[in-house]
Amino acid sequence: MQGRCYCGEIRYEVTEAPVMKAQCHCRECQYISGGGPNFFMAVPEGGFAVTQGMPKTFTRSDLDTPRTRQFCGTCGTHLTTLLPGRPLVIVKVGTLDNPAEDYGGSKLAIFMKDRQPYHVVAEGLPCFEDLPPAPPPAGS
Repeated sequence: MQGRCYCGEIRYEVTEAPVMKAQCHCRECQYISGGGPNFFMAVPEGGFAVTQGMPKTFTRSDLDTPRTRQFCGTCGTHLTTLLPGRPLVIVKVGTLDNPAEDYGGSKLAIFMKDRQPYHVVAEGLPCFEDLPPAPPPAGS
């Protein structure tokens, strides 16, 4: 899978399968998306690489475990989010070259507690007020 920012200055590729395809309705994602839910896929960090350009980063300094947001310094496109202590890259679906084929649609919706009345969620999509429960450890 490949993707880019709006102006094309930054390009990336994803070489490993996503471990999650979802939409997030948290208030923070609403700021980043401009008001709607954030459609994303989480990929292993070893399966993500910037292939052209260098994204700028933003990390809030007032939070205990802030996320780092990567974006194009020229056009402002939000490309990824990095989670502290998690070996994942959160890729913003709108930046994929072929989102319909590569993403295909959300498998769940998270942080529904912050959902706005105008946010649309597909009928039958599993929804969680916060994050879904973690799967049990292997071998348990």
